Amino acid sequence: MTQPSNVETIDWGPFGRPLFEDAAAKGLSRVGVIDVGSNSVRLVVFDGAARSPAYFYNEKIMCALGAGLTQTGHLNPKGRLRALSAIRRFAALAEGMGIPTLTAVATAAVREASDGKDFQDHVLRETGIKLWIIDGKEEARLSAQGVLLGWPGSYGLVCDIGGSSMELADLAEGRVGRRVTSALGPLKLREIKGGKKAVKAHVREVMAKLHDDMDNVTGMRLFLVGGSWRAIARVDMERRSYPLTVLHEYRMTARQISKTAEYIRKSNLQDLRSRCNISDSRMSLVPLASIVLKELIRTFKPKDVAVSSYGIREGMLYEQMPRELRERDPLIEACRFAEAKDARLPGFGRVLYDFVKPLFPRANWQRKRIIKAACLLHDVSWRAHPDYRAEVTFDNATRANLGGLKHYERVLLGLALMNRYTSKISNSRFDPLFEMLDEGQIKEAEILGRAMRLGAMLWLTADEEPGTLKWKPKSRELTLRLTQHARPLFGEVAEARFAALATAMGATGNVKFTK
Repeated sequence: MTQPSNVETIDWGPFGRPLFEDAAAKGLSRVGVIDVGSNSVRLVVFDGAARSPAYFYNEKIMCALGAGLTQTGHLNPKGRLRALSAIRRFAALAEGMGIPTLTAVATAAVREASDGKDFQDHVLRETGIKLWIIDGKEEARLSAQGVLLGWPGSYGLVCDIGGSSMELADLAEGRVGRRVTSALGPLKLREIKGGKKAVKAHVREVMAKLHDDMDNVTGMRLFLVGGSWRAIARVDMERRSYPLTVLHEYRMTARQISKTAEYIRKSNLQDLRSRCNISDSRMSLVPLASIVLKELIRTFKPKDVAVSSYGIREGMLYEQMPRELRERDPLIEACRFAEAKDARLPGFGRVLYDFVKPLFPRANWQRKRIIKAACLLHDVSWRAHPDYRAEVTFDNATRANLGGLKHYERVLLGLALMNRYTSKISNSRFDPLFEMLDEGQIKEAEILGRAMRLGAMLWLTADEEPGTLKWKPKSRELTLRLTQHARPLFGEVAEARFAALATAMGATGNVKFTK
């Protein structure tokens, strides 16, 4: 895996030089985090491109440490035993993976319990792991930083719900601002006497105070963090028959949330749990969490709602990143890492991007990053069987752990890569997903795919440009100008691919060779 020979002189354009080989990024290439929550204890090991890491290992054990805390003031004894066993297991796993240290934090249940310090000491004695007990505002800050891992430069309101608490933090210009915490976690709400009416009244009272503490902010984008929110989003997908079940960046409206809350209220929870693949312990908290979410929406009136799979654990990784890495586009960094690891000619994606971008003169920065991502990923699935390569590339784009992608952008990226390998797109098992795109986006994906298909025929070296494309929209003229060095590469197959590209664009195609 080598960088182009003239790596120091390359103009990397608006995306900057790849950073995953830098010492600061390499130091984050495998990081282990333990999150001891009120409801679950989880180990996550991040690996890969530090700016958009893959989940090398991810295990969660539902312990319910915070169950009964309001009444007893102590951690749930059974939950405590389960949590200690889980942490002991996680420590052994980390040692086997060669992770030198684990960062471990405990949130609401441990910080509020009278025996929280005793549990912290017990964990240290049994496992050697220092468990950091963080307060609510710090929990809110780390969760908001997790959102920044997926959306650099974000603005809006982050709401993180756990078993015993719910935190709010606002983001502006990629920085965490005001933060508040509350006892609106469903484990706490379950202990309120007086039934659903009393719970609703309590939630409304606490939410109004949170609104005052956040200076009565309204109309912001709302990022939802936490297992209960993700479970509600999964139910919303089920209710709507949504074709893509990736939770990260899933969008909901206030009306959809209201309908889903009613859907949950009327459903058999065991049946719903089975259909949505939600654990029994998580599903038992969803009705209470849906009451909180409805009140959150009613009070803060967000302009839109996005689900974030990134939260406190990702925020702990973000905490360790240098500023330059934090400011990078997670999508581009992940695609660069994939190209360097899996492509036959690492570095050619940059050349291919320069080759195809004249075809999209009106593309804004958001569309350019999708084009760039497609070029970087255009060859990473070459090991797949040729009969299935197109499907594999589509699956990778739509279901991979890629940050900074809206759902329709996942489909757009996948469709472009699919067109890179085949012209037989219709009547496939992906047709329901294609309905997320309009006709213009489908045509754009076809053009980009055909252009990459042509460019892939013109490989020279990772840093040598074989030629240029020139597009004149008014006269509908498409010109391919090739260097003499690339001329032998323009055989019958390449000629056919250029003709297919011109046809897709409704253009007259011309080929010229430089002297």
